[in-house]
Amino acid sequence: MARIVEGNLSAAGLRFAIVQSRFNAFITDRLLEGALDAIKRCGGDPDAVVVYRTPGAFEIPAVLRRAATSGKFDAVICIGAVIRGATPHFEYVAAEASKGIAAVASQVDIPVAFGVLTPDTIEQAIERAGTKAGNKGFDAAMSAVEMCNLVRAMDAE
Repeated sequence: MARIVEGNLSAAGLRFAIVQSRFNAFITDRLLEGALDAIKRCGGDPDAVVVYRTPGAFEIPAVLRRAATSGKFDAVICIGAVIRGATPHFEYVAAEASKGIAAVASQVDIPVAFGVLTPDTIEQAIERAGTKAGNKGFDAAMSAVEMCNLVRAMDAE
């Protein structure tokens, strides 16, 4: 039978950075609240979390790279909201933010959680920031907690 290794949901003693886009703050502030709530519910200390605010989602990867390579954190959680508009700007920003976050995540040795919304409408963004569809900031933080513990379990093997 295969041996299964997975992480648990204990955030006790873990250090997190959150990179939050200020653009669409009425959404990203709710995502941040969700992420901090998840960390607290998992036994982590929300007061020990460092939040780095970027102007927009496009700038998240640059700050993510610095936080992830600083040696100060066990994981970095990325939070943003790029809402589709009437111009192609959405496609460029959403794609480049996603690609940039993925590129950094593949190059660093700590978990990177993706909590950047790319909804078609403001209503969809609101739904994903704490109403009908839950809170994607909460979900991203839960993923970060689990991944930290998975990495630790892998290192202990």
